[in-house]
Amino acid sequence: MSMISVVIPTLNAAPHLAGPLCSLVEGMCQGLIKEVIVSDGGSDDGTSDIAEGVGARLVVGAAGRGAQLARGAAVARGAWLLFLHADTQLAPGWERVAERHMQESYERVAGVFRLRFDRPGLRPALVAMGANLRTALFKRPYGDQGLLIARRHYDDIGGFAPLPLFEDVDFIQRLVERGGRRALRGLPITAITAADRYEAEGYFRRVGRNAALRRAYRRGVPPTDLAERYYAPSPTRLDPYGKAAAHRARQDTLGP
Repeated sequence: MSMISVVIPTLNAAPHLAGPLCSLVEGMCQGLIKEVIVSDGGSDDGTSDIAEGVGARLVVGAAGRGAQLARGAAVARGAWLLFLHADTQLAPGWERVAERHMQESYERVAGVFRLRFDRPGLRPALVAMGANLRTALFKRPYGDQGLLIARRHYDDIGGFAPLPLFEDVDFIQRLVERGGRRALRGLPITAITAADRYEAEGYFRRVGRNAALRRAYRRGVPPTDLAERYYAPSPTRLDPYGKAAAHRARQDTLGP
């Protein structure tokens, strides 16, 4: 059986981290997961205590999603890597789907999960539907959907770049350029991600803002400039001064 190293980047992720860790228990019990690596960017909220309390391997370094993912992968020992956000948990049964994918992909096809938010309602359902449709048609998933990839293939692609923003877009672009559209496969089970930042800013406003930044990135605007715009405080429905939204944005990767 191929074994998976799970890499979870964190920054003050204590409120959400229990969910992803609990969703991995069955895979650990089945011997599918070799290790869980929490790559922390300097949390001061008890994230490291939670990680160490469940036996995860803790790697600490400078904050930055791309750099944290790369650091976690660098120390991983599994034949496969599963990158999972700290506010995203996998639905029950994911381990069977993952094992089947690893057996059938010949180590040259990466897998991503279907997105679902942890809130009911039409707006989260529509945003998730759009993300899943974009993944199916254009092979453009985001980190919220997880990424399962063979370690050897990950290294061949060049790993995650230490970008302050769009590290997931950059990696997937290189993956598809190398192997074509068949290099990425949607897996038939959901990754359930927290909707906090969408609830705070507004679902469609958030989608529009992300789309504008993505277009700027594809036009060649440096990720450092885009990160300043992305993390800048902006008024929200729940926080009119934008401070809470800015703090959450620094902890969360860019969603769909």
